[in-house]
Amino acid sequence: MNKFINYFLDLYHNFMDQLPTILIALVVLTVGFLIASGLKNLIQKKIKPRLTNTLSADFISQVSTIIIRFIVIVVALNLLGFKNFTTQILAGAGILTFVLGFAFKDIGENFLAGIILAFKSPFRLKDLIESGSVLGYVQELNLRETRVKTPDGKDVFIPNGQILKNPLINYTLDGFLRYEFIIGLDYNSNLAEGIKIISDSVSEVDDVLSTKNKKTTVLIDELTASTVNFKIQFWINTFKSTSKTYHNSIRSAVIDKVVQNLTKNGFYLPSTIVEIKKYKP
Repeated sequence: MNKFINYFLDLYHNFMDQLPTILIALVVLTVGFLIASGLKNLIQKKIKPRLTNTLSADFISQVSTIIIRFIVIVVALNLLGFKNFTTQILAGAGILTFVLGFAFKDIGENFLAGIILAFKSPFRLKDLIESGSVLGYVQELNLRETRVKTPDGKDVFIPNGQILKNPLINYTLDGFLRYEFIIGLDYNSNLAEGIKIISDSVSEVDDVLSTKNKKTTVLIDELTASTVNFKIQFWINTFKSTSKTYHNSIRSAVIDKVVQNLTKNGFYLPSTIVEIKKYKP
């Protein structure tokens, strides 16, 4: 019984002896984690608004927070007397990284790809991008993946490595996007007049650009069995809105205006003609 009491008394005395060190370690952990959170908030509130690409600020804040917290934990363990333990952690970090590099190749690849994407900035928040078979608006860039929202409302998480290795299409980076559609006129139509009516009709839509380098073009695209097909190409300003619904509404308005004006001016828009021959037996 005395041994049992002495054992707990020894534990108590050891705890009291180490209490100042434990308190210091707790203070270091608390202050370190507060500094990490403060740095994250500073980046989010002060630095992020000044950057053209806010995704870079989000990514940097995540990485810096993880690094600071890791350093604080190592310092706290040193204060608690785990110097050999922390030394072994740091000494074995190279070997551990090498081993984990094979075990978690994809995770490491996506992390490094995330760093490259954050600083290279091939897209910004809310940009409309296409990677592989995924088309959507950029919502977030994380350590491992990029989250995009498709036009039909689905959240898709694309690994950063996949974005870096495959061709990436950004539809809204420079603020200009071209749309096109096909319309067919009858062979007996006055094609030159038809081209003028189509071009003027497209220009009547307010959201269609008509600058020097972004003019509407009307080209004869194909001669089919029943129609002369025209390809109409026009530009819109994606800085005004990156919404695919907004873009489609402009395209719909342009097509509607073209059809109305052609019909008003007596142009015939024939459907596909199917010729049926009946042979006598």
